[in-house]
Amino acid sequence: MTIWTDLADLELKLHYVNAGGIKTRVLEAGSGEPLILLHGTGGHIEAYARNIRGLSEKFRVICIDMVGHGYTEKPNRPYGIDYYSDHLLGVMQALDLSQAFISGESLGGWVAAWFAAHHPEYVKALVLNTPGNVNNKPEVMQKLKDSTIKAVIEANYENVKTRLEWLMYDKSQVTEELIEARYKIYTQPEYQQSVYNIVCLQDIEVRKQYSWDPSWCEKINVPTLLAWTSHDPTSTVEEGKPLQEMIPNSEFTVIQDAGHWPQWEKVEEFNSVLTDFLLAQVTK
Repeated sequence: MTIWTDLADLELKLHYVNAGGIKTRVLEAGSGEPLILLHGTGGHIEAYARNIRGLSEKFRVICIDMVGHGYTEKPNRPYGIDYYSDHLLGVMQALDLSQAFISGESLGGWVAAWFAAHHPEYVKALVLNTPGNVNNKPEVMQKLKDSTIKAVIEANYENVKTRLEWLMYDKSQVTEELIEARYKIYTQPEYQQSVYNIVCLQDIEVRKQYSWDPSWCEKINVPTLLAWTSHDPTSTVEEGKPLQEMIPNSEFTVIQDAGHWPQWEKVEEFNSVLTDFLLAQVTK
């Protein structure tokens, strides 16, 4: 399966919106209840390329490049979770969305949860997909920071490939097209500065302002599914379980034989898990 070839006959819209003053790349497909998909650290719309066809059969799928990422504008300032959340609010306002389902992977899951805690009126339900490094493990944070910077500042085929392979349980899932898509993004001149703003969250002094904690997680009052994997490189299933206790009435599921990107490695299972959970909320 390739990215854009697989989407070639799908009716979709790739465009830009002004999200609170930030030029933002958006991909939309399908109709029905809006579903916003948020990528992880150093990610971009293409992280969900394998899911768009299936999910667009049930939802109005909205993929975005978050602020500082992909081909979205890259203001020169640190990107805290509150800043990503403000940007998401700007996207929803630009698209005239009063509410949406939101699913985020890794960093995107963290942003989605924070957004739901601070703007609950905009969220119908959440699916948090391997939300990253919930325990603030120094070795994981350092590896993510170093590999992300290296992939950008020393951008070449091998460095980008290594960064992508870290995400996967099955390394063969890292395709040439995915490497090329990310290489082109990382070699944008403005990304050379942006990468340092992106990885600021891997510094504990910055990160502790937003660390997962009952003080804000308890404010999430929408149906929430935590979708973990058996081989997530950031946190084990056991380490992820405390999030279920922090987020009221949340559910927890595990996708087997996948790493940090279950949406890419286990497309049908991920789509089914997400769709079944979200549509169940519509019928309640």
